[in-house]
Amino acid sequence: MYKIISLKRIMLCIAGMAAAVICCNLIFSAMSRNAVQTANNARNDGIELPILMYHGILKDTKLQGDYVISPYQFEQDLKMLREKGCHTVTVSNLTDYVYSDKPLPENPVMLTFDDGYYNNYLYAYPLLKKYECSAVISPIAYYSELYSNSDEKQGASYAHCTWQQLAEMQESGLVEVQNHSYNMHSLSGRKGIQQKQGEGSDEYKLAVKDDILKSQDMLHEKLGTYPQAFVYPFGAYNSVAEELMKELSFRCTMICEEKVNIITKNPDSLRKLGRFLRSSRLSAEEIYTKINSLR
Repeated sequence: MYKIISLKRIMLCIAGMAAAVICCNLIFSAMSRNAVQTANNARNDGIELPILMYHGILKDTKLQGDYVISPYQFEQDLKMLREKGCHTVTVSNLTDYVYSDKPLPENPVMLTFDDGYYNNYLYAYPLLKKYECSAVISPIAYYSELYSNSDEKQGASYAHCTWQQLAEMQESGLVEVQNHSYNMHSLSGRKGIQQKQGEGSDEYKLAVKDDILKSQDMLHEKLGTYPQAFVYPFGAYNSVAEELMKELSFRCTMICEEKVNIITKNPDSLRKLGRFLRSSRLSAEEIYTKINSLR
């Protein structure tokens, strides 16, 4: 009888040990899966945001090139984005996501127009209304002021938007206006807001600050809003300029490097946003393929 009881105890002990081993294996397996899941979440943390960079839109084929596309091409872009299930966003949408925890739509994409040409109002704006898409326009404030004070008829190939035209687009809720400098969009002496050769650090900071604040105050006076983003002319920037943008309370900066941005809850993810130049030499599908190749 003693041997039978001992045998039973041995069998129960073995069964218990086996159960413990199985339990441990299940725990370690779950831990391993959780570790993989955590690693995947870390890799996938953030929202991909491609930004398209436009300049001029003209019907004259002789004037089309790297910085000018046709109205037809722009419409094809909007159609393509709709077909791909993309949703256009603005700078405010990004800052609301980062600072106020408001969600971004699926497959966000941003459309930006540099310099504020009159043809943006003439050709792009009606198409934005037609397809219910949003865009960001960053005018050179000096030229908006110039054409707002001129009686000269605006020509599609050279004129810039007036304050009235910018206000109309902004009031539609489809267009957001951001800062592109007052008058530092030139190649005379300096490239954009880059430091000139032989220019002292303090002199440089003062020149850039004065210009940008002049544009900021003018945009607020004429349009009633303070831009949250600074769009670097020519995409030219440096570490001093980036620190200055933070001091001036810009929450977002944009450059011309072609990359897909990753937007996270970290405010720094809104700085030095890359953009894809929309050239007339590519079709809408080719642009989409180019963006996907860099994801």
